[in-house]
Amino acid sequence: MAKPLRIGILGMTHDHVWDVLAHAHEVENLQIVAAADPSDELRQKAQQAGIAHVYVDNNALLAAHELDAVLVMGDNFTGVDAAIEAAKRGLHIMTEKPLASTYAGALAMYQAAKSAGVILMVNWPFAWRADVQYAIALTKRGKVGNVFSVNYRSAHCGPRELGCSPHFVGWLYDPTLNGAGAYMDYCCYGAALDCMLVGMPSRVTAVAGRLRKIDLAAEDNAVMIMQHQHAISTSTASWTQIGHMTSYEPIIYGDKGTLKASLGRLYFSDAAHDLGVQLRVPKLAPGYRFALEHFASAIRQQVPLMELCSGDVALMAQEVLEAGLISINTNMTVSLPLPPHAMIRGGAS
Repeated sequence: MAKPLRIGILGMTHDHVWDVLAHAHEVENLQIVAAADPSDELRQKAQQAGIAHVYVDNNALLAAHELDAVLVMGDNFTGVDAAIEAAKRGLHIMTEKPLASTYAGALAMYQAAKSAGVILMVNWPFAWRADVQYAIALTKRGKVGNVFSVNYRSAHCGPRELGCSPHFVGWLYDPTLNGAGAYMDYCCYGAALDCMLVGMPSRVTAVAGRLRKIDLAAEDNAVMIMQHQHAISTSTASWTQIGHMTSYEPIIYGDKGTLKASLGRLYFSDAAHDLGVQLRVPKLAPGYRFALEHFASAIRQQVPLMELCSGDVALMAQEVLEAGLISINTNMTVSLPLPPHAMIRGGAS
């Protein structure tokens, strides 16, 4: 049998880490060797999940073990240094969406991975939905023709109300550690999907505000408009929506048809099907069923890295997000690419 793929976890304050770990036993010949986080509670939880070695400090973990790859599962701000250090050691990297809290941080991660020749993969949870994967595949094959709009809305009642852990909520509501609030948490999905399907927009306009959760230091709702030469797309975010109706449903509009992915179902309309028909969605293929499986398969060169989960798409999305933050803070439309002096830190107010 081939040598096991040895993985370490750097940071555990992102609640998605537990969803990722839940699938670890399904990946053949893979070992989660160690995990690091300053929180005693999270280290104990990692041990209860079967991880034998835990550390307070990321560098201590990296110094103690021979690894092949890492999962960066902390906040958007501190994850940058963790990923760069891993890249310097020649380790493949999977991080949570988006890449970082700022474009400058995302660019530093991207360049570090490129220089080291390692994989930089971003875990977008909707990437593991069969309806979304098939919608993307059909779009790439020309099913809807020339795409002129990509719309995506991410929304729920809020991290705290949804039951996210205090560790997760603590940095999601912090504009420095997150990069903003609901805007960074949820507009990132639409930015990535748009950039993958249509490319980098030329202009970005965004608005954000605290509409209901006035105790927060960051915004609870946001809307971003991305303008291309032949397309206009939107990404919206909410931490105040009651119910999930209308949420997590990417819609792709082309000059020959429309695709709508709706939580497992995929609908298509064209001139012959004005009100739409439901398409049969194939099962997810091995290597593309969940994040850890895909990461391991890409490292082993069993499957190519999904474009949606690539560092290239994530970096484009982060620049779009940065432009949107500038738009929010200046009440102006922002042109891309951004000049170096335009980079900002902090989040929407």
